[in-house]
Amino acid sequence: MPKPIETYGDWRDLFCTLTDSDRSEIRAHIARMASRPVFSIVMPTYETPPELLEKAVESVKAQLYGEWELCIADDGSKNEETRRMLERYAAEDPRIKVTFRPTNGHISAASNSALELATGEWIALLDHDDELTEDALYWMAASLEADPEADILYSDEDKIDEDGNLRDPYFKPEWSPELFLSQNMINHLGVYRRSLVERAGRFREGFEGSQDYDLALRVLELTRAERVRHIPAVLYHWRMVAGSVALATGEKTYPYERARKAIAEHLERSGVRAEVIAGSDGLSHRVRPALPARNPHVTVIVPTRDRVDMMRMVVTGLLETTGYPNWDLIIVDNGSQKTETLDYFAEIQKDKRIAVLRDDAPFNFSRLNNLAVAQAKGPLVLLLNNDIEPIDDGWLEEMVRQLQRPGVGAVGAKLYYPNDTVQHVGVTTGIGGVAGHFDKHLPREAPGYFSRARLIHNVSAATAACLLTTKKIYKQVGGMNENALKVAFNDVDFCLKIRAAGHRIVLTPYAELYHHESVSRGLEDTDEKRERFRGEMLWMRDKWGDRLDADPYFSPNLSLDQETPTFAIPPRVAKPWERPDPEEETQAPS
Repeated sequence: MPKPIETYGDWRDLFCTLTDSDRSEIRAHIARMASRPVFSIVMPTYETPPELLEKAVESVKAQLYGEWELCIADDGSKNEETRRMLERYAAEDPRIKVTFRPTNGHISAASNSALELATGEWIALLDHDDELTEDALYWMAASLEADPEADILYSDEDKIDEDGNLRDPYFKPEWSPELFLSQNMINHLGVYRRSLVERAGRFREGFEGSQDYDLALRVLELTRAERVRHIPAVLYHWRMVAGSVALATGEKTYPYERARKAIAEHLERSGVRAEVIAGSDGLSHRVRPALPARNPHVTVIVPTRDRVDMMRMVVTGLLETTGYPNWDLIIVDNGSQKTETLDYFAEIQKDKRIAVLRDDAPFNFSRLNNLAVAQAKGPLVLLLNNDIEPIDDGWLEEMVRQLQRPGVGAVGAKLYYPNDTVQHVGVTTGIGGVAGHFDKHLPREAPGYFSRARLIHNVSAATAACLLTTKKIYKQVGGMNENALKVAFNDVDFCLKIRAAGHRIVLTPYAELYHHESVSRGLEDTDEKRERFRGEMLWMRDKWGDRLDADPYFSPNLSLDQETPTFAIPPRVAKPWERPDPEEETQAPS
């Protein structure tokens, strides 16, 4: 009977540990490669404990892919044992190159000295006490074989303690521009085209502690998002030792301050007007794009039927808990009958910013929003449920700011249940068959999966309970599907259409609201509702197919079976040595 998977170690033993057969197939694949790029591994050292330095170097020597050179620059270490070890390694293997700096210049200067030794087409960054997996460079080479136009590659990573135990795997998303401005998601293992590293000006002194982040930002300016590639495999073990960032992120704060300086300079060079400040945890980063000279007008659209108590909450929230000044409100009244509701609508329309659009047809969330957007006054439209309650007055301004980022097509907010647990911090497609809310039910202040619940990041979709976009984009993608998706998944389909049109969806946790979910319309609690819901699920699967199960912002190493982060069993990752050889496929008999 197989051992149950309870820990990361269990999962890794089952799905990531290489067998002798795996190694044989990897070597056979390497032998078939038409091009075998050379990786120059840059490793600055300084007073590295010899036992850890040995582990780092030996992890390079153990690579199944042999086209590498290890470029080591010792930054004036006084430990003679370290020097002798480096000299011995260089004497034993011509691929190991060592230079000894006469004085300590810190990590950026030392990294540049190591770069001076590099001759390979690709630069890989390795800290002096960390370790590569034996298949790390093979995965990189295989990725480049499949996609030779890539300029930056990055992998997943985990942490290794002083006893060699592995923990805390970071299963990263595909390239996520907004997440990268919130945290250095490239980090380990990062590989860069050397010509771009040279053009970018190598490492900059003054950014020590975030020198890799600063370099990545400058290299990104020389390429395109389509040339950034993620490898969904843990290829790097980040050492946890006393005083290290890997062990305790709060041990050192200066790297985060320098990172924010690097981000601000990157945005300025890119022509983006924005302020960069500390995130809510003090360690991550928050980008606040500048507003235009004149605040763009936002038309807020709220479909409803009776439940005047909820509408009072929404309207009061706009009037009293919304600092953003330039908005109007269209209430789409879908057949309200109660006198108190109709009287309330008559009262609030005395405010010229508020209008009521009557529609008595059967409930169709998509159609109601489409009707209102057609009458929207503003260039921006905010889709809002009638059970939303703002928490502070900056929520709408924050959403409008994020929509100013080039390439952003829609912005979602962070929503809580009334008991202060997370209801929504982005939608992940594939969960539950079509889509679900990852990290749901977290306590309000919890960081979530690798702090995602606290960070501005990209998502495949966001709920229309609070979703900001432009009227132009809404019309460009055809609005919501009022024929096939009358109630469920219309917002997911809408966001997927926005992404298909080339725009990004951003989720900002700095726009916080309460969501009294389904309080007015009710639950899927009748046979008719369940059948309609099933039909909408089938329509989504038929339209979007396998793309639903391949959300780029959700790792294939995480399970689609639930809304909390859990290991995928098995992971949805194709191992390159298990893929059929294209030449063999073309030559196979029919």
